[in-house]
Amino acid sequence: MNLADLTEAAHDADGVAPFNEATTLALAAGAEPRYSVIDGHGAVLGFGDDPVELVVRPDERRTGHGHRLLAEAIEAGETRFWAHGDLPAAQTLAASAGLSAVRTLLVLRRGVDAVQVRELDGVVIRAAVEADTDAIVAVNGRAFTSHPEQGAMDRADFERRAASDWFDWDGLFVAERDGEVVGFHWTKIEDGIGEVYVVGVDPTQQGTGLGTALTARGLQHLVDAGVEAIDLYVEGDNEPALAVYRRLGFSEHAKDVLYAVS
Repeated sequence: MNLADLTEAAHDADGVAPFNEATTLALAAGAEPRYSVIDGHGAVLGFGDDPVELVVRPDERRTGHGHRLLAEAIEAGETRFWAHGDLPAAQTLAASAGLSAVRTLLVLRRGVDAVQVRELDGVVIRAAVEADTDAIVAVNGRAFTSHPEQGAMDRADFERRAASDWFDWDGLFVAERDGEVVGFHWTKIEDGIGEVYVVGVDPTQQGTGLGTALTARGLQHLVDAGVEAIDLYVEGDNEPALAVYRRLGFSEHAKDVLYAVS
């Protein structure tokens, strides 16, 4: 079973993809993993900094392949491992290796009831155009300086994501104040599900209500597009963001957990 078939089989069996978007995009672009163990039973892949992802083909689980792959990765020096969906089997495997949960990424979901779109004095929210790319990347860098994945997005990363089949400039919104881009909301629609893909607000604008206004504008766009539901990802310990999203009708749907060698 090749890697593409293995990935599809695991997704079908688990209801969640075994690899995150960064890994998926890197594979599609033909990038070489920083670390990889791939055989007919499963795979461990690592791109970028440290965390790796492990998957075992569904028809060969509970036969020791997961333990072997994890042991090989740890022996090679890997210390952190994503468990997408944090399924019971992943929890058991992590516990057997003495790994501890160090980060939780929640998947929140809401229905498609209408959203009250807010207007802010001195702020214009509009659909982005290609000429906004550098400004969006710059705001993203300032907004996510401490975020291990999103904060690393540069123009090349933006363009790779924008080349995806789901990308639509009409679903990417920027907020301008005095002619300068100070925030953005990037939405996504794939397989009938809408997503609050990224909301970035310049640190100078935090506390002004801009994040809520941008989120609401994007949500209404997704509702008008006729999606079945709307998802978003948020750090499990980001209480200010969780409070905003709960007010907008989101509740926990699933979660990814990062496990680390203790």
